[in-house]
Amino acid sequence: MGISVSKRVKTSLTNSTEFTSACDSAYSHCISLTQHAFEGVLPYQLRTASDHIHATIFSNSKQPLIFNNWVPSPPTRLQIDSALRFVARQQKGDETKELILGPAPFKEWAVVLYAETIVGNAGKAIMARVPIGAAGIVGIGAATRSGKDLVGAAIGIYALGVATSIYLSLSG
Repeated sequence: MGISVSKRVKTSLTNSTEFTSACDSAYSHCISLTQHAFEGVLPYQLRTASDHIHATIFSNSKQPLIFNNWVPSPPTRLQIDSALRFVARQQKGDETKELILGPAPFKEWAVVLYAETIVGNAGKAIMARVPIGAAGIVGIGAATRSGKDLVGAAIGIYALGVATSIYLSLSG
């Protein structure tokens, strides 16, 4: 299908004016909380920043469909820390204790965080939908006494359809 799912979502988030605006608002909010004492956002503020981004996106009247489907609640602390480690490695090794995120690294962190959250939640949806649908197809196949080749083909087509519909919904 061409571009990887994660890259497709990252590109969609990077190009979204709503997401950029939410990131800028969260960055300003965190800077104001520290009364401009630091040149950026500190790691302990990232949970607040993530919640602020999520709230800003959902309070916007033009909610992107990608957020409605795949980010119903703010990312977890584990996801926030994972995105921070990724950005920290990109910046200056794995020194997260003294890391201060300026505007560009903060935006990169937010894109990584929400892209991974979206892709992870979409993967969970595939893992939940395919077995349920496959069980239904097997049940119908048993009731109609269809051949196992026909049932297998129907399951394959169903799984491909579910994966394709979820993949296409990830572009925003």
